[in-house]
Amino acid sequence: MTGEQARHTMEARVSLDFAPKIVLDERMNIFERQVGGRRYRVASQSVWDPDKQRPFARQAVLGPADPPPVADLASTRTVGTRRVGDVGALIWVAEQLDLIKLIDQACGLPRPTEGPSVGEMVLAVAVQRACAPAAKCHLAEFVDNCLPRVSCLPAAAFSGQSFHRLATQITDASLERAQINIARGAAQRFELSTDVLAFDTTNFDTHIATTTPGELAKRGHAKSKRSDLRVVGLAILVSETGHVPLLHRTYPGNGSDQAVLGACLEGLGKIHDALNEAEGRSSPACRTLVRDGGSWSEQLELNLDVDGYYTLISLPLSHTASQLALEHAAKRGAMQRLGGKLGETRAARLHAPVGDLDRTLIVVESLELLRGQKRGIAVALRKAKVELRKLERQAANGNLDSVALEARVKKVLQREYLSQFVTADVAERKGQVSLHWQVDAVRRRVLENTRLGRRVLCTDRHSWSTGHIVQAFRGQWKVEELFRRAKKGGIVSWGPSHQWADNSLRLHTFATVIGLTLVSLAGLALGTSRSARSMMHALAGVKATLVQVSSKARGRRATVALAPELDADQRRCVEVFELGRWLPILLSSSS
Repeated sequence: MTGEQARHTMEARVSLDFAPKIVLDERMNIFERQVGGRRYRVASQSVWDPDKQRPFARQAVLGPADPPPVADLASTRTVGTRRVGDVGALIWVAEQLDLIKLIDQACGLPRPTEGPSVGEMVLAVAVQRACAPAAKCHLAEFVDNCLPRVSCLPAAAFSGQSFHRLATQITDASLERAQINIARGAAQRFELSTDVLAFDTTNFDTHIATTTPGELAKRGHAKSKRSDLRVVGLAILVSETGHVPLLHRTYPGNGSDQAVLGACLEGLGKIHDALNEAEGRSSPACRTLVRDGGSWSEQLELNLDVDGYYTLISLPLSHTASQLALEHAAKRGAMQRLGGKLGETRAARLHAPVGDLDRTLIVVESLELLRGQKRGIAVALRKAKVELRKLERQAANGNLDSVALEARVKKVLQREYLSQFVTADVAERKGQVSLHWQVDAVRRRVLENTRLGRRVLCTDRHSWSTGHIVQAFRGQWKVEELFRRAKKGGIVSWGPSHQWADNSLRLHTFATVIGLTLVSLAGLALGTSRSARSMMHALAGVKATLVQVSSKARGRRATVALAPELDADQRRCVEVFELGRWLPILLSSSS
């Protein structure tokens, strides 16, 4: 029997003598078996058959287990590579969470006997988004090029058609149950700190035609600044440590932040209870929800209080309470340096009503924000000067009347605080319209010293110190960091998306967030201070090179998997994520 015949024989055979070794939580059981005089490494997986009410085993051949033959190096040739490190690390995290089981139980669909379950499909897509983002039509090829296995099913089972077929059976309620269960498992297994949770929203461009029906893809305020594409919104809640997503919502691209957070209140209450259970608290925790000013609403503040959350929000500067706080901060000596971990950061504090709510207000100065705003003002001012000079010439030539000129000038000065330090006067004498404008340097300095680079934080955490409040709000960047990862070119990117139906868009977003979760938890397990991109790049370097060798023995040429040279960080990855079970030669190369 040839090696290829042995492989097909083993994949077709389901042997009962493996039953004692197989566990029903669907984790991989890897062992060796001799077939046709050769030893092979085999992965097996126990799956429950709901029709026959009994388990059955799936098997997949990982490769030969015999020692490689002695061969002339000049007669070898490389035939390909297989991913090990990045895929193996994410699958290890998924196994720690029992991710496939949690998703399948939450969805409650009957287990297919041939194709992948919802959990298996979601995990395969999540790993693909994290390691090599591509369309679903390339999913089977990706799975086939990975040595670690998501499932013992053949790679061809993971197709775009299977994904869309499963998506039509999934409901919003089942996806929420899955999120709650995964958040509970992540907090318990990886000991997440969840006293401060950050919430934010973004949206992603789609290329869905205007005539294609759907409730999610809508034209709205696109973060990419494109107005020609329909967008899909994503709201996400992350933990204080590790940037781990705990809850998310996919919503129409023209939805408001207040409406989205209001729709998340029920889920926030369930997350609160699930985290209390995971942390084994005897009494409910006092968690703080951090968010930006786009979701400010007095009613939301009251609703969050009912659900057991304190709040910390950056108020819009146009709010009356923000104006009061900025005036207080402008007084001599009001802004004080915080010191400690916050370095040279300055802040001013006062207690004031915000509508009918009793709140503590903190005006905090951010040099990074100030530099960014000054750059934006400089760019806007250059463009405004060009347009104002053009309007000045048109007015002198009599091509504009006073009403049209005033409207055009007002539109030009709407950008980036320009109206606060650029003065423009439209005058009309004897039927001749004229425009006179100038940049007031004094007003510009006052703006920079009293408003630019400043945020007004609003919280009901009255007992917290100013430094504690500022430090907690800076956790908001964790959500923004996740969004940067999910944008094009980042880790676990949401696009390119080739989904046209709402159900597919929801499941695609769910899988993307699961990918973000796996990457974040892998970083926590590794205990590294490296960025997610750097960590995934190091893991991607742990791969098997397949080499065909020639020997004097009869039969087809043997294929041998060679391990790469590993640095210290990669050797630690092999140990933490147990990568040696997929490629045993890694254990010898990491010692």
